[in-house]
Amino acid sequence: MSPETDEEHRQSLAVPQPRQEPPDPRALPDAVATVHCDVDLPLSLGVLRRGPGDPTYRMAPDGAIWRACLTPHGPGSIRLRRNGEHVEIAAWGEGAHWLVDRGPAMIGADDHLGEFANLVAGHPLLAEAHRRLRRLRLVRTGLVVQSLIPAILEQRVTTKEAFRAWRRIVERHGSPAPGPAPQELRVPPPPEAWARIPSWEWHRHGVDVHRSSTIMRAVRVANGLERTGTMSGEEAVRRLCTIPGIGIWTAAETTQRSHGHADALSVGDLHLSKHIGYALTGERDADDARMIELLEPFRPHRYRAARLILLTGPGQPRHTPRARIQDHRWH
Repeated sequence: MSPETDEEHRQSLAVPQPRQEPPDPRALPDAVATVHCDVDLPLSLGVLRRGPGDPTYRMAPDGAIWRACLTPHGPGSIRLRRNGEHVEIAAWGEGAHWLVDRGPAMIGADDHLGEFANLVAGHPLLAEAHRRLRRLRLVRTGLVVQSLIPAILEQRVTTKEAFRAWRRIVERHGSPAPGPAPQELRVPPPPEAWARIPSWEWHRHGVDVHRSSTIMRAVRVANGLERTGTMSGEEAVRRLCTIPGIGIWTAAETTQRSHGHADALSVGDLHLSKHIGYALTGERDADDARMIELLEPFRPHRYRAARLILLTGPGQPRHTPRARIQDHRWH
């Protein structure tokens, strides 16, 4: 039996929805703020976008970035738009004030580089990357579960598979974003909705039992996980790793986004160590131990350094086939 198409998938999982009127573009925001900062919004916020079809993230034709979030106070939409030297923050929904209060951290305006410029001064590739991307900042959303679940979906599979699963589940179980947001923007499901997804549906979305079970364990302690959003990145990593199925790679991928954790290195990534090794030394087969050795001089900014390398460094020539996309829907 051949795998279903996206259209067949949508029809097979269709749930009747009440007719919704298009959002009123004139709807006033429930909370607003203006931040003076020189952050490159698309570059810095791009790590929050889980693939081109991510239903929680959209860039509008006017350049504004929209995100739909499930905050501790409820669903919310946030619009981030540059206006000269300022960034205008507007939000709608029950979570509007929570989102605006954390808006500066969410765009990276609170990201402090510290001694990073001095750390990279002696390395030509990183010094040049830092100069070219001087407006890159690390974002801190404060939303742990919304960063964690996509990271779990990305365990041991291609990003294309993980992005597809995230998109399909949020489209099916999420809710329309509040306010005049783009019509396709959706708020991720609450923990109880994730917990209700049956095993057959996980398989239909291409998610194996290892990842679905890990997500189930995580959402059972979702409230506790969200409380780690106010902790240090190091402590949050430690807490996340106490959940079976969550290791250092998943914890790092989560806290890079939820905490702006500048030292959260994604150890265990299939390609990262080779990319870092090749960019910094020309070595083609660097492993995790070698990557850690090479990035040690940049502690406590190893993730920041790795991000700059990924954005600007030379990529290693590919000599092996791309990973084959696994189809778990028919197992």
